[in-house]
Amino acid sequence: MHQQREPSASESYFWPSVWAIALHVLVFGMLFVSFAMTPELPPAKPIVQATLYQLKSKSPATTQTNHKIAGEAKKSAARQTEAEQLEQKKVEQEEIKAAEQKKEEAAQKAAEAKKADEAKKADEAKKADDAKKAAEAKKAEEKQLADVAKKKAEEEAKKAAEEEAKKKAAEEAKKKIVEDAKKKAAEDAKKKAEADEAKKKIAEDAKKKAAADAAKKKAQEAARKSAEEKKAQALADLLSDKPEREATKSDEVGDSVAGSFDDLIRIRAAEGWARPPSARKGMTVELRIGMLPDGTVTTVSVIKSSGDGPFDASAVAAVKNIGRLTEMQGLSPKDFAPYRSFKMTFTPEDLAL
Repeated sequence: MHQQREPSASESYFWPSVWAIALHVLVFGMLFVSFAMTPELPPAKPIVQATLYQLKSKSPATTQTNHKIAGEAKKSAARQTEAEQLEQKKVEQEEIKAAEQKKEEAAQKAAEAKKADEAKKADEAKKADDAKKAAEAKKAEEKQLADVAKKKAEEEAKKAAEEEAKKKAAEEAKKKIVEDAKKKAAEDAKKKAEADEAKKKIAEDAKKKAAADAAKKKAQEAARKSAEEKKAQALADLLSDKPEREATKSDEVGDSVAGSFDDLIRIRAAEGWARPPSARKGMTVELRIGMLPDGTVTTVSVIKSSGDGPFDASAVAAVKNIGRLTEMQGLSPKDFAPYRSFKMTFTPEDLAL
């Protein structure tokens, strides 16, 4: 249903004016029709003649005819009026119908225009939304492309850095290999020089040791011979028939035997001595040595240290390594008594015979 609106002042006078004009047109039309349908009358005469005629001849037939014409004209006018009214009503209905149709068409057009406007707005909104989505999609695509480009640039930079690091590491490794090779060559040369020096020193030490062994053996042999000769001489003197020289000879033999065994102990200790690196010329250690009558060394202890522990220990070990002096087995209890417990001093020179 369409909502009826109140007509304006111009619209209120419009339809009555139309109806009045239409009514006048209809009346003139009906009059024209009635005149056309009126029977043909004799030609009119001048008014004067008519007047005279009428005055002259007022017959009943004429009067009847006039009344009939007047009645017919009245009926025709009534019919004409009724037709005009019907036509007017029909025109009004058609006009009302046309106005309503026009109003409906206007309302329909307005609705269609509104619908079209809404459709247009919806289409514009859709286009704007599509444009916005397209812009967002383009922006997202550009961002994605930018991210991809950035990531690619970072990867390329990382790869370049890794390549540079690898190249640098390779150069460092190569440099290190060269330096290591130089260092190894220097170390090998040094080791070779040290080995040559060690060989030379070993040869010299062997030569010195051989010379020392020869000297030591010669000294041992000389000491042994001297001891045997002195012992033989002492025994010969003891067995001689000179009583006045007996005591003196006995003392001399005892001193000689004692000196010989001291030298023998030093010689035997030197044979088993291991020189410590700290041993220096001028060191002196005093030891107390205990022995049995068969020449076995029982105890060795330090009485006065040299100030160097390793040298003192090496001297003690050297004396203990003697084990037993078989040369002392023939001594008398009187001659052996000084060796049961006695003191001796040792120096690196004594032990390095």
